Amino acid sequence: MSSLYIHIPFCKQACYYCDFHFSVNQNNKKLIVEAIKKEIVLQKNYLPNNHLHTIYFGGGTPSLLNEQELAGIFETIHHTFSVAPHAEITLEANPDDLTKEKLLLLKKQGINRLSIGTQSFQDVCLQYLNRAHNATEAKQSILMAQDKGFDNISIDLIYAIPVANNKVWQEDLQQTVSLQVQHISAYCLTIEEKTVFGRQLQKQLINPINDEFASSQFNSLITHLEQNQFIQYEISNFAKPGFYSQHNSNYWIKNPYLGVGPSAHSYNGSTRQFNIANNGKYLQAVAKNTIPFEKEELSKANQVNEYIMTSLRTIWGCDLRKISHNFDINLLYENKSYIHEYIDKKLLKLEDDVLKLTNNGKLFADKIASDLFIIE
Repeated sequence: MSSLYIHIPFCKQACYYCDFHFSVNQNNKKLIVEAIKKEIVLQKNYLPNNHLHTIYFGGGTPSLLNEQELAGIFETIHHTFSVAPHAEITLEANPDDLTKEKLLLLKKQGINRLSIGTQSFQDVCLQYLNRAHNATEAKQSILMAQDKGFDNISIDLIYAIPVANNKVWQEDLQQTVSLQVQHISAYCLTIEEKTVFGRQLQKQLINPINDEFASSQFNSLITHLEQNQFIQYEISNFAKPGFYSQHNSNYWIKNPYLGVGPSAHSYNGSTRQFNIANNGKYLQAVAKNTIPFEKEELSKANQVNEYIMTSLRTIWGCDLRKISHNFDINLLYENKSYIHEYIDKKLLKLEDDVLKLTNNGKLFADKIASDLFIIE
C-alpha cells in the first residue's frame, strides 16, 4: 500500500503549543497550492507503485482550502496516480471552519474521513491553548459533519493541560464518547522550545508539565475509552473496531509514502527525505522544477531502530521474527538483559516472539524503545 500526504502550511492563528510548520500569512496560499500540484507531478516516480490507498491532507489547517484549491489538487492527484476505489481520504479540519456548506464541499471532493482538531470541549482549555474555536463550535462541528453523512470522524484531544483538573478531563472524555465519533487521537501537552509555551517556560511564566498529572490523565483516558469499546491500537490513537486510521497505520508498519508541500516527509523503504520548512524557499525551488529536500540513507541499524520505535507503540507490537527475517538480527539475543529487565518490571511482555508494552510500559515507551535499539 502506498500513501500520499499533503502539507497545507497555513493557519488562522498560532496555537501556543504547536511547533508544526505553518504561516498565519495566507497571501501566497494560491501560489503554494500551485507549487504542491507541481511537486505531485515532479515526484510521481518516488513511490514503488503509483496506486494510492490513502490520501491525507494535514497541516497547518487544510480546511482553509477553498473549493477551487481543493479541486485543483484532487485533479492533479487523479491525473498523476491511480487511486483505489475505496481509498481512505482524510482532511484535517478546525471546528470553526466547518459550516454546512464547507462539509458538503468536502464530501463532493471525495473526502471520506475527517480529523477534527477539537483538542477540548472546555472553553477554559481552548483559551489557554489559544485555539480559534470555542467549546460550542467543537461540539457543533461534529454534529454537523454527522448530519452531512460523514461516518468516519476522528477528533483530537489534549490532556495534561494545566487549567484542566481531573474532573475537567473526565468531562471531556464523557463528551467525546457521547458524540459517538469513531476515532480519537489523544496527546499529552508538550512544551516545545520554539513555541509560545516554550518561550513562556524559558521566562518562568509557566511551569513544566507535571509528569504525575499527565500519567494520571493518560490512565484515565485508557480506562474510559476501553470501557466504551474503543481499542487503543497505538499509544495515542483509539478507534472503534474497523476504524483504525489506515494512513497513519501505514507509517507505523513502514509502508512507503510520499509527502508533498513545505516540511513534508517521504519514505520509500530505504531512504527518507524532508522538504524544506520554508514557504518562500519552497516556492523558489519548485518554480525551477526542483524539490528542496534533505535526504537520509537509512542504514540497517536505522531501519531496525525505526521499526522498534514505531511497532512497540502499536497493538501489533515488535515482531522479533520480522527483524530476524528482514535484517538477520536476533534482537532477543542482542538485548537480552534489557528485554528481561522490562519483562520482570511488567513494562514489556513477550508473546509468540512479539514484544508488546503493558499499560504501565506505555508510560515509558520512548525510553524502552531506545534501550532496545541496536548499535552499528
